[in-house]
Amino acid sequence: MTDDVASDDDRAPDTLLVLSARLGDRLALDRLVRRWQPRLTAHARRLLQDPDAARDAVQTAWLEIVRGLERLRDPAAFPAWAYRIVTRRCAATIGGRRRDRALAAGMAREARVPPEPPPGPDAADDHGRLRAAVRALPPDQRAAIALFHFEGLSVAETAVALDAPVGTVKTRLMHARRKLRAALEGDRHD
Repeated sequence: MTDDVASDDDRAPDTLLVLSARLGDRLALDRLVRRWQPRLTAHARRLLQDPDAARDAVQTAWLEIVRGLERLRDPAAFPAWAYRIVTRRCAATIGGRRRDRALAAGMAREARVPPEPPPGPDAADDHGRLRAAVRALPPDQRAAIALFHFEGLSVAETAVALDAPVGTVKTRLMHARRKLRAALEGDRHD
């Protein structure tokens, strides 16, 4: 997979919507929100693992996004820029929680996850095992994998979205892939 997963054709609608929204086109802004709300919410859920907190973080992020559209230098960079704002909102949410309590809750949540059923021959089982393995990753690695592989952002865009250096994102992707490979190959050998 190359670093430039999303094509220019995929970004053209976003660029036009951003430019129109900057000019005060309310319909363009509504379309931009409808287009990106599910993706941004999914990203926040991956980071926070709490649907209510994710919705709150994305709602707050949209306020910042709408206010900042004028300052966005490159409208084609909207996806990475919006993910970055959501990432910061999620970090603020996490930072507002007591770290010890969040760690204990996370450990308790992981302990309650039922074991995956033995792998079967069909793709649904493989997909379920992959999803479970991704959920088991640490939040920073899970976010990097999701943005790069599931959302199609480049490494550079993922770095912007996560507000992390490119090298850090590459390291997170490398460690996440190793853990996923070990988890999935371990399932085959059991």
